[in-house]
Amino acid sequence: MIKIENICVSGFAAALRGMRNPLNSWKKSDSTITYENGEEIAQIGPNDLDLMKRLRKAGSDHRKYLRMINVSMDITAMQPWWFEFDTYKVGTVRNSCSKMHKIHSKTFTAADFAHDGIDEIPYAQDALNAVIAACEQLRLDFNATKEKKYWRALIELLPEGYCMRATVQLNYEVLLHMYWSRKDHKLTEWHEFCHMIEELPYFKEVCLLEEEA
Repeated sequence: MIKIENICVSGFAAALRGMRNPLNSWKKSDSTITYENGEEIAQIGPNDLDLMKRLRKAGSDHRKYLRMINVSMDITAMQPWWFEFDTYKVGTVRNSCSKMHKIHSKTFTAADFAHDGIDEIPYAQDALNAVIAACEQLRLDFNATKEKKYWRALIELLPEGYCMRATVQLNYEVLLHMYWSRKDHKLTEWHEFCHMIEELPYFKEVCLLEEEA
């Protein structure tokens, strides 16, 4: 289970200017950047698109403009997915909801957990329901008594399938690396994430070169 919301892409204006700095070729730029409700909207012209593709193909030293196209979004996903996301430490920022401070503030329900695979196995589903019930009782006991032992037990018992929300900031270079590394991953959440990447403005046209597909 993964939920991706509030996607915002920005930085095209600076990226397009920057990629033309090495040869002082700004006059050849044929793109239009407009702003609507504070959001940047890019209409990339054929000259700029051609240069973007050539620089993209030339390698990371030449496609520095990709690092200037910023993407922010809210993601809700289970712990194993976040563990793998956190292997990307360069060019990413993650601001998460706090398990330590807020885990006891909301009633636990099945909707808080990833359970696609569990639903296919009755005894696993029974086990999850039992764990959810135990977590909820620990939450209630902690809220009633404020005794740390209940909070500690809750943290230790909480399954990896528990979904956490975070706001993340990335750029097209990082997303390009993520895409090729994770598009065939066994976790279906990565497939959904990579599909989202494909739909970002001009990502497919610039980054997913046919000869690499």
